[in-house]
Amino acid sequence: MAKVTLGGIEVEIDEDGFIQEPDKWSNAVADDISKGEEAFPMTEEHWKVVNYLRDYFIKYEIAPPIRMLCKQTGLDLRRSISCFLPGLQKGPARSPVFPSRRDACKGRSLVDSR
Repeated sequence: MAKVTLGGIEVEIDEDGFIQEPDKWSNAVADDISKGEEAFPMTEEHWKVVNYLRDYFIKYEIAPPIRMLCKQTGLDLRRSISCFLPGLQKGPARSPVFPSRRDACKGRSLVDSR
């Protein structure tokens, strides 16, 4: 797997660009990732989505239903999606905690994906 420098630290990523060392995640890492995801600069709305997704995934080991994301962040569906132009699965999935899109959808834990 490749190593890249994000947020001033070296981070291992897979072939799709997903962080493989979630313990190295930080706001600085997410901010650097956002530069390549058409989500830069990160706004308060971006951080609402990223932080909610991250917290939910850490607690339940799966991505939340989109309706729950909208309700908890106070953003409507269109705004939640438009925060991340490549889409919710491609944009914030790289920056919060999901080891990969497949893991987020299948509910694989962080430990299982290492």
